[in-house]
Amino acid sequence: MGAVKLAIRCALLCSICAAVTLAQTTTTRAIGTVTAISGNSITIKADTGAETVVSVPESARVLRTQPGQRDLATATPIEVKDVQVGDRILVQGTQSGGQVQATRLIVMARGDIAQRQQQEQQAWARGTGGIVTAVDPAASTVTVASMPGTNVVIQVTPKTVIRRYSPTSVKFSDAQPSSLGEIQKGDQLRARGTRGADGSFAADEIVSGSFRNVAGLITATDSSAGTITVNDVLGKRSVTVKISSDSQMRKLPPMMAQMIARVAHTQAGQGGEAAGVGASNPAPPAGATAGANGAPAGPGRGGFGGGRAPDFQQMLNRTPAVTLADLQKGDAVMLVATQGAAEAAPTVITLVAGVEPILTAAPSGSAAAALLSSWNMSAAPSEP
Repeated sequence: MGAVKLAIRCALLCSICAAVTLAQTTTTRAIGTVTAISGNSITIKADTGAETVVSVPESARVLRTQPGQRDLATATPIEVKDVQVGDRILVQGTQSGGQVQATRLIVMARGDIAQRQQQEQQAWARGTGGIVTAVDPAASTVTVASMPGTNVVIQVTPKTVIRRYSPTSVKFSDAQPSSLGEIQKGDQLRARGTRGADGSFAADEIVSGSFRNVAGLITATDSSAGTITVNDVLGKRSVTVKISSDSQMRKLPPMMAQMIARVAHTQAGQGGEAAGVGASNPAPPAGATAGANGAPAGPGRGGFGGGRAPDFQQMLNRTPAVTLADLQKGDAVMLVATQGAAEAAPTVITLVAGVEPILTAAPSGSAAAALLSSWNMSAAPSEP
Protein backbone atom coordinates (compact mmCIF):
# COMPACT_ATOMS: atom_id res chain seq x y z
CA MET A 1 0.00 0.00 0.00
CA GLY A 2 2.86 2.33 0.81
CA ALA A 3 4.21 1.90 -2.69
CA VAL A 4 0.78 2.62 -4.20
CA LYS A 5 0.39 5.81 -2.15
CA LEU A 6 3.85 6.92 -3.20
CA ALA A 7 3.01 6.34 -6.86
CA ILE A 8 -0.23 8.32 -6.54
CA ARG A 9 1.61 11.20 -4.86
CA CYS A 10 4.24 11.22 -7.61
CA ALA A 11 1.51 11.27 -10.26
CA LEU A 12 -0.24 14.17 -8.54
CA LEU A 13 3.05 16.03 -8.24
CA CYS A 14 3.76 15.53 -11.93
CA SER A 15 0.26 16.82 -12.80
CA ILE A 16 0.78 19.91 -10.65
CA CYS A 17 4.17 20.59 -12.26
CA ALA A 18 2.66 20.22 -15.72
CA ALA A 19 -0.16 22.61 -14.81
CA VAL A 20 2.32 25.19 -13.48
CA THR A 21 4.42 24.90 -16.64
CA LEU A 22 1.32 25.31 -18.81
CA ALA A 23 0.28 28.38 -16.81
CA GLN A 24 3.72 29.91 -17.37
CA THR A 25 3.56 29.30 -21.13
CA THR A 26 1.36 31.75 -23.03
CA THR A 27 0.49 32.28 -26.66
CA THR A 28 2.22 35.38 -27.98
CA ARG A 29 2.45 37.55 -31.09
CA ALA A 30 5.29 39.92 -31.89
CA ILE A 31 6.10 42.22 -34.82
CA GLY A 32 9.47 43.75 -35.50
CA THR A 33 12.52 44.14 -37.68
CA VAL A 34 15.23 41.47 -37.69
CA THR A 35 18.40 42.79 -36.07
CA ALA A 36 20.39 39.57 -35.61
CA ILE A 37 20.34 35.91 -36.68
CA SER A 38 22.27 33.07 -35.08
CA GLY A 39 21.37 29.60 -36.29
CA ASN A 40 17.69 29.08 -35.47
CA SER A 41 17.61 32.09 -33.13
CA ILE A 42 16.31 35.41 -34.47
CA THR A 43 16.37 38.74 -32.64
CA ILE A 44 13.70 41.25 -33.61
CA LYS A 45 13.30 44.87 -32.56
CA ALA A 46 9.79 46.26 -32.20
CA ASP A 47 8.89 49.82 -33.20
CA THR A 48 8.85 50.67 -29.49
CA GLY A 49 12.53 49.69 -29.25
CA ALA A 50 11.98 46.48 -27.26
CA GLU A 51 13.94 43.44 -28.45
CA THR A 52 12.70 39.84 -28.51
CA VAL A 53 14.75 36.69 -29.06
CA VAL A 54 12.80 34.07 -31.01
CA SER A 55 13.69 30.40 -31.22
CA VAL A 56 12.54 28.80 -34.48
CA PRO A 57 12.25 25.00 -34.24
CA GLU A 58 12.16 22.80 -37.34
CA SER A 59 8.42 22.32 -36.85
CA ALA A 60 7.74 26.07 -37.22
CA ARG A 61 6.14 27.25 -40.45
CA VAL A 62 8.03 30.10 -42.17
CA LEU A 63 6.25 32.05 -44.93
CA ARG A 64 7.23 35.03 -47.06
CA THR A 65 4.55 37.49 -48.18
CA GLN A 66 4.53 40.77 -50.06
CA PRO A 67 3.98 44.10 -48.23
CA GLY A 68 0.34 45.16 -48.35
CA GLN A 69 -1.11 41.64 -48.64
CA ARG A 70 -4.10 41.09 -46.37
CA ASP A 71 -4.02 37.29 -46.42
CA LEU A 72 -1.56 34.46 -46.96
CA ALA A 73 -3.09 33.14 -50.18
CA THR A 74 0.01 34.09 -52.18
CA ALA A 75 2.58 33.53 -49.42
CA THR A 76 5.46 31.16 -50.22
CA PRO A 77 7.22 28.77 -47.80
CA ILE A 78 10.86 29.56 -47.03
CA GLU A 79 13.48 28.37 -44.54
CA VAL A 80 15.00 30.15 -41.59
CA LYS A 81 18.26 30.56 -43.51
CA ASP A 82 16.37 32.72 -46.04
CA VAL A 83 15.53 35.34 -43.40
CA GLN A 84 17.89 38.33 -43.42
CA VAL A 85 18.73 41.23 -41.13
CA GLY A 86 16.41 44.11 -41.97
CA ASP A 87 13.45 41.89 -42.87
CA ARG A 88 10.14 42.57 -41.19
CA ILE A 89 8.52 39.59 -39.45
CA LEU A 90 5.41 38.64 -37.55
CA VAL A 91 6.03 35.92 -34.96
CA GLN A 92 3.29 33.68 -33.62
CA GLY A 93 4.19 31.19 -30.91
CA THR A 94 4.47 30.57 -27.20
CA GLN A 95 6.34 32.47 -24.56
CA SER A 96 7.78 30.91 -21.46
CA GLY A 97 9.59 33.33 -19.22
CA GLY A 98 11.69 35.52 -21.47
CA GLN A 99 11.87 33.03 -24.35
CA VAL A 100 9.60 32.91 -27.42
CA GLN A 101 9.30 29.68 -29.38
CA ALA A 102 7.79 30.29 -32.80
CA THR A 103 5.10 28.17 -34.36
CA ARG A 104 4.79 30.45 -37.40
CA LEU A 105 6.84 33.28 -38.91
CA ILE A 106 5.48 35.59 -41.60
CA VAL A 107 8.33 37.42 -43.31
CA MET A 108 8.49 40.49 -45.55
CA ALA A 109 11.86 41.00 -47.23
CA ARG A 110 13.68 44.28 -46.69
CA GLY A 111 14.00 44.84 -50.43
CA ASP A 112 10.27 44.27 -51.00
CA ILE A 113 9.44 46.77 -48.26
CA ALA A 114 11.75 49.40 -49.74
CA GLN A 115 10.24 48.92 -53.20
CA ARG A 116 6.70 49.18 -51.82
CA GLN A 117 7.56 52.35 -49.92
CA GLN A 118 9.08 53.92 -53.01
CA GLN A 119 5.94 53.10 -55.01
CA GLU A 120 3.73 54.60 -52.30
CA GLN A 121 5.83 57.76 -52.10
CA GLN A 122 5.62 58.17 -55.86
CA ALA A 123 1.86 57.69 -55.70
CA TRP A 124 1.56 60.38 -53.03
CA ALA A 125 3.83 62.68 -55.05
CA ARG A 126 1.55 62.29 -58.08
CA GLY A 127 -1.44 63.07 -55.90
CA THR A 128 -2.85 66.37 -54.78
CA GLY A 129 -3.17 68.33 -51.58
CA GLY A 130 -3.92 71.66 -50.02
CA ILE A 131 -5.89 73.52 -47.43
CA VAL A 132 -9.44 72.27 -46.98
CA THR A 133 -11.86 75.03 -47.97
CA ALA A 134 -15.08 73.00 -48.08
CA VAL A 135 -16.45 69.57 -47.14
CA ASP A 136 -19.67 68.29 -48.72
CA PRO A 137 -20.81 65.06 -47.01
CA ALA A 138 -23.85 64.74 -49.28
CA ALA A 139 -21.70 64.77 -52.43
CA SER A 140 -18.80 62.96 -50.69
CA THR A 141 -16.33 65.62 -51.79
CA VAL A 142 -13.60 67.71 -50.23
CA THR A 143 -12.40 70.92 -51.85
CA VAL A 144 -8.80 71.99 -51.23
CA ALA A 145 -6.98 75.17 -52.20
CA SER A 146 -3.27 75.04 -52.97
CA MET A 147 -0.87 77.81 -53.86
CA PRO A 148 -1.45 80.02 -55.68
CA GLY A 149 -5.10 79.40 -54.91
CA THR A 150 -6.03 76.62 -57.33
CA ASN A 151 -9.07 74.67 -56.13
CA VAL A 152 -9.25 70.88 -56.50
CA VAL A 153 -12.39 68.85 -55.80
CA ILE A 154 -11.52 65.47 -54.30
CA GLN A 155 -14.10 62.71 -54.68
CA VAL A 156 -14.39 60.25 -51.78
CA THR A 157 -15.83 56.75 -52.27
CA PRO A 158 -16.65 53.95 -49.82
CA LYS A 159 -13.32 52.37 -50.78
CA THR A 160 -11.27 55.49 -50.00
CA VAL A 161 -8.92 54.90 -47.06
CA ILE A 162 -9.04 57.95 -44.79
CA ARG A 163 -6.50 58.58 -42.01
CA ARG A 164 -5.89 61.49 -39.66
CA TYR A 165 -2.63 62.55 -38.06
CA SER A 166 -2.20 62.40 -34.31
CA PRO A 167 -2.08 65.89 -32.68
CA THR A 168 1.23 64.95 -31.02
CA SER A 169 3.03 62.96 -33.74
CA VAL A 170 4.63 63.77 -37.09
CA LYS A 171 4.78 60.11 -38.15
CA PHE A 172 2.56 58.72 -40.87
CA SER A 173 2.54 55.41 -39.01
CA ASP A 174 0.79 57.12 -36.08
CA ALA A 175 -2.07 58.37 -38.26
CA GLN A 176 -5.37 56.80 -37.19
CA PRO A 177 -8.31 55.53 -39.27
CA SER A 178 -10.69 58.42 -39.82
CA SER A 179 -13.74 59.44 -41.82
CA LEU A 180 -14.97 62.23 -44.07
CA GLY A 181 -16.86 63.69 -41.12
CA GLU A 182 -13.61 64.38 -39.25
CA ILE A 183 -12.15 66.52 -42.03
CA GLN A 184 -12.65 70.19 -41.22
CA LYS A 185 -12.26 73.46 -43.10
CA GLY A 186 -8.73 74.73 -42.56
CA ASP A 187 -7.21 71.23 -42.26
CA GLN A 188 -4.16 70.26 -44.25
CA LEU A 189 -4.94 67.36 -46.55
CA ARG A 190 -3.08 65.10 -48.94
CA ALA A 191 -4.65 62.57 -51.32
CA ARG A 192 -3.44 59.96 -53.77
CA GLY A 193 -5.55 58.50 -56.53
CA THR A 194 -6.59 59.30 -60.09
CA ARG A 195 -6.78 62.76 -61.61
CA GLY A 196 -9.61 63.31 -64.10
CA ALA A 197 -9.37 65.21 -67.37
CA ASP A 198 -11.74 67.84 -65.92
CA GLY A 199 -9.37 68.52 -63.03
CA SER A 200 -11.31 66.46 -60.48
CA PHE A 201 -9.55 63.89 -58.34
CA ALA A 202 -10.81 60.44 -57.28
CA ALA A 203 -9.08 59.54 -54.02
CA ASP A 204 -7.81 56.08 -53.17
CA GLU A 205 -6.34 57.32 -49.89
CA ILE A 206 -6.53 60.55 -47.88
CA VAL A 207 -4.54 61.75 -44.91
CA SER A 208 -5.45 64.95 -43.10
CA GLY A 209 -4.48 66.81 -39.97
CA SER A 210 -4.55 70.09 -38.15
CA PHE A 211 -1.14 71.72 -37.86
CA ARG A 212 0.38 74.99 -36.74
CA ASN A 213 2.32 77.54 -38.78
CA VAL A 214 4.83 79.67 -36.89
CA ALA A 215 6.98 82.45 -38.35
CA GLY A 216 9.14 84.95 -36.49
CA LEU A 217 12.34 85.55 -34.55
CA ILE A 218 13.87 83.08 -32.11
CA THR A 219 13.88 84.57 -28.61
CA ALA A 220 15.41 81.59 -26.75
CA THR A 221 16.96 78.16 -27.31
CA ASP A 222 17.24 75.30 -24.80
CA SER A 223 19.51 72.49 -25.96
CA SER A 224 18.89 70.37 -22.84
CA ALA A 225 15.13 70.43 -23.37
CA GLY A 226 15.42 70.34 -27.17
CA THR A 227 13.22 73.41 -27.59
CA ILE A 228 13.23 76.86 -29.15
CA THR A 229 10.95 79.81 -28.41
CA VAL A 230 9.73 81.97 -31.30
CA ASN A 231 7.98 85.34 -31.25
CA ASP A 232 5.26 84.26 -33.70
CA VAL A 233 4.01 86.97 -36.07
CA LEU A 234 1.09 84.74 -37.08
CA GLY A 235 -0.36 84.05 -33.65
CA LYS A 236 0.93 87.34 -32.20
CA ARG A 237 2.43 85.56 -29.21
CA SER A 238 5.48 83.64 -28.01
CA VAL A 239 5.51 79.93 -28.88
CA THR A 240 7.82 77.20 -27.55
CA VAL A 241 8.24 74.21 -29.86
CA LYS A 242 10.12 70.94 -29.45
CA ILE A 243 12.62 69.63 -31.97
CA SER A 244 12.73 65.85 -32.39
CA SER A 245 14.81 63.44 -34.45
CA ASP A 246 12.01 63.45 -37.02
CA SER A 247 12.08 67.23 -37.45
CA GLN A 248 13.35 68.39 -40.85
CA MET A 249 15.45 71.56 -40.45
CA ARG A 250 17.15 73.51 -43.24
CA LYS A 251 18.69 76.91 -43.87
CA LEU A 252 18.08 78.89 -47.03
CA PRO A 253 21.07 80.40 -48.84
CA PRO A 254 20.68 84.22 -49.12
CA MET A 255 20.06 84.19 -52.89
CA MET A 256 17.33 81.55 -52.62
CA ALA A 257 15.70 83.43 -49.75
CA GLN A 258 15.62 86.61 -51.88
CA MET A 259 14.00 84.74 -54.77
CA ILE A 260 11.33 83.24 -52.53
CA ALA A 261 10.79 86.66 -50.92
CA ARG A 262 9.84 88.08 -54.32
CA VAL A 263 7.25 85.31 -54.78
CA ALA A 264 5.87 85.84 -51.26
CA HIS A 265 5.67 89.60 -51.84
CA THR A 266 3.87 89.12 -55.17
CA GLN A 267 1.33 86.67 -53.74
CA ALA A 268 0.72 88.82 -50.69
CA GLY A 269 0.05 91.76 -53.02
CA GLN A 270 -2.33 89.65 -55.12
CA GLY A 271 -4.44 88.69 -52.14
CA GLY A 272 -2.96 85.32 -51.27
CA GLU A 273 -5.07 85.17 -48.12
CA ALA A 274 -8.22 85.50 -50.16
CA ALA A 275 -7.15 82.42 -52.05
CA GLY A 276 -7.28 80.40 -48.84
CA VAL A 277 -3.70 80.87 -47.66
CA GLY A 278 -3.76 82.79 -44.43
CA ALA A 279 -3.05 82.69 -40.73
CA SER A 280 -6.32 80.91 -40.06
CA ASN A 281 -5.69 78.38 -42.81
CA PRO A 282 -2.53 76.28 -42.32
CA ALA A 283 -0.48 75.37 -45.35
CA PRO A 284 -1.16 72.03 -47.09
CA PRO A 285 0.81 68.86 -46.45
CA ALA A 286 2.60 67.26 -49.33
CA GLY A 287 4.57 64.16 -50.22
CA ALA A 288 8.27 63.90 -49.60
CA THR A 289 8.88 64.96 -53.20
CA ALA A 290 5.64 66.79 -53.91
CA GLY A 291 5.44 70.44 -54.75
CA ALA A 292 4.47 73.13 -52.28
CA ASN A 293 1.37 73.87 -54.33
CA GLY A 294 0.11 70.31 -53.88
CA ALA A 295 0.92 69.34 -57.48
CA PRO A 296 3.19 66.47 -58.37
CA ALA A 297 6.87 67.19 -58.41
CA GLY A 298 8.79 66.66 -61.59
CA PRO A 299 11.27 68.12 -64.04
CA GLY A 300 10.91 71.83 -64.54
CA ARG A 301 8.92 72.49 -61.38
CA GLY A 302 11.80 73.83 -59.35
CA GLY A 303 12.14 77.15 -61.21
CA PHE A 304 10.30 80.44 -61.22
CA GLY A 305 9.52 80.64 -64.93
CA GLY A 306 6.56 79.62 -67.03
CA GLY A 307 4.01 81.20 -64.72
CA ARG A 308 4.14 78.23 -62.35
CA ALA A 309 4.57 78.34 -58.58
CA PRO A 310 8.00 77.18 -57.35
CA ASP A 311 8.38 73.66 -56.01
CA PHE A 312 9.52 74.69 -52.57
CA GLN A 313 9.97 71.16 -51.26
CA GLN A 314 12.44 70.23 -54.00
CA MET A 315 14.29 73.48 -53.36
CA LEU A 316 14.31 72.77 -49.63
CA ASN A 317 15.78 69.30 -50.13
CA ARG A 318 18.82 70.89 -51.78
CA THR A 319 19.53 73.33 -48.93
CA PRO A 320 21.96 72.65 -46.05
CA ALA A 321 20.60 70.82 -43.02
CA VAL A 322 20.92 72.50 -39.62
CA THR A 323 20.62 71.35 -36.01
CA LEU A 324 19.37 72.94 -32.82
CA ALA A 325 22.95 73.98 -32.03
CA ASP A 326 23.03 76.04 -35.25
CA LEU A 327 19.99 78.12 -34.26
CA GLN A 328 20.67 81.36 -32.39
CA LYS A 329 18.62 83.97 -30.61
CA GLY A 330 17.49 86.57 -33.16
CA ASP A 331 17.41 84.15 -36.11
CA ALA A 332 14.32 84.36 -38.30
CA VAL A 333 12.58 81.03 -38.83
CA MET A 334 9.45 79.62 -40.41
CA LEU A 335 8.08 76.28 -39.26
CA VAL A 336 5.18 73.86 -39.37
CA ALA A 337 4.47 71.96 -36.14
CA THR A 338 1.95 69.61 -34.59
CA GLN A 339 -0.85 71.16 -32.55
CA GLY A 340 0.64 69.75 -29.36
CA ALA A 341 -1.27 68.97 -26.18
CA ALA A 342 -1.75 70.43 -22.73
CA GLU A 343 1.16 68.42 -21.36
CA ALA A 344 3.34 68.52 -24.50
CA ALA A 345 4.75 71.36 -26.58
CA PRO A 346 4.13 71.31 -30.36
CA THR A 347 6.73 69.26 -32.25
CA VAL A 348 8.46 70.75 -35.28
CA ILE A 349 7.74 68.99 -38.57
CA THR A 350 9.63 71.35 -40.87
CA LEU A 351 11.75 74.36 -39.91
CA VAL A 352 13.57 76.73 -42.24
CA ALA A 353 16.08 79.32 -41.06
CA GLY A 354 17.62 82.16 -43.09
CA VAL A 355 14.17 83.56 -43.95
CA GLU A 356 14.70 87.22 -42.99
CA PRO A 357 14.04 88.46 -46.56
CA ILE A 358 10.81 86.44 -46.74
CA LEU A 359 9.42 87.82 -43.48
CA THR A 360 10.40 91.31 -44.59
CA ALA A 361 8.57 90.85 -47.90
CA ALA A 362 5.45 89.45 -46.18
CA PRO A 363 5.32 91.05 -42.72
CA SER A 364 2.04 89.33 -41.82
CA GLY A 365 3.83 86.00 -42.20
CA SER A 366 0.84 84.36 -43.89
CA ALA A 367 2.32 84.10 -47.38
CA ALA A 368 5.66 83.05 -45.90
CA ALA A 369 4.14 80.28 -43.79
CA ALA A 370 2.20 78.99 -46.80
CA LEU A 371 5.48 78.15 -48.49
CA LEU A 372 6.18 75.56 -45.78
CA SER A 373 3.47 73.26 -47.02
CA SER A 374 5.58 70.11 -47.38
CA TRP A 375 6.27 67.48 -44.77
CA ASN A 376 7.50 63.92 -44.63
CA MET A 377 4.82 61.55 -45.90
CA SER A 378 6.92 58.40 -45.84
CA ALA A 379 5.01 55.56 -44.26
CA ALA A 380 6.35 53.21 -41.64
CA PRO A 381 7.33 49.70 -42.77
CA SER A 382 4.24 47.78 -43.83
CA GLU A 383 3.01 45.27 -41.31
CA PRO A 384 2.76 41.58 -42.20
